[in-house]
Amino acid sequence: MLTATSPSVVTPTSIAEALAALSGAGRGAAPLAGGTWIMRSPLRREALAPAYVALGRIPELAVIAVAGNTIEIGAAVTHADLAGALAAHPEFAALRAAAGNSANPAVRSAATLGGNLCAPGFAAADLVPALLCLDATVEIAGLSGSERMSVAEFLARRVDLRPGMLLTKVILQRSLRRSVHVRLPLRKAGDYPVAIVSMAVGIDDRGCIALPRIAVGSVEATARRWTALEDALAGQTLDPARASAIARSLTAGFSGREGVEAPGWYRVQVLPALVGRAVAALASQA
Repeated sequence: MLTATSPSVVTPTSIAEALAALSGAGRGAAPLAGGTWIMRSPLRREALAPAYVALGRIPELAVIAVAGNTIEIGAAVTHADLAGALAAHPEFAALRAAAGNSANPAVRSAATLGGNLCAPGFAAADLVPALLCLDATVEIAGLSGSERMSVAEFLARRVDLRPGMLLTKVILQRSLRRSVHVRLPLRKAGDYPVAIVSMAVGIDDRGCIALPRIAVGSVEATARRWTALEDALAGQTLDPARASAIARSLTAGFSGREGVEAPGWYRVQVLPALVGRAVAALASQA
């Protein structure tokens, strides 16, 4: 029930209307999509915005468009819809698994792609490492125009983007890569994963790993690529035990975050096992 101090909500029907509402002088409005993160703000002792711009009635934000060698995914596409749409695209198995196994069915039916990317306080976001390993690009729109940037750049800039900007879509390049998303949840703490490893690789004519992309999520405050492991696995065969051993020698670069569900050291300690599981899954893909 709304009270005198409840935020106001604007419901635009186009991106242009949404940008105008977000840029309104002195409003301090924030985008609202599925609301699964924002609605829990009081539990995190975070203040609500004075106003929200609801995005659920903007058709173009809920579109998944396949065109040639790219797939463009609207920012308001839900996890459930994303998982279903990617069933026909095996090269995006990592993102499909991330969307289809995150949280629980109720959350997956409401939580959105854009919301997963735009919540800087949500370290356990499943979609983020999957998008990182797939070299995804995001499009950001404002009243003065739009720009595209890598997911890694967006993660670094998202808290400093000027007011009134809106993430509108994610762009993926289709390729012959194999990809996988491996997560370790602890049921007693809910469905958020303790650690995530997302991996995408090409396979060369010798059957060895080419151009690996490996991302780690939920271990630190923000997901990031594991470039040292990428370099070490390039040219290796898909050997889970060897990959796990190499990963074990390279975990010193991580500083695990503390949390009620797991201590930081444990998040780092499980990474080599997750890498082994990821490589085994890649080996099983045709």
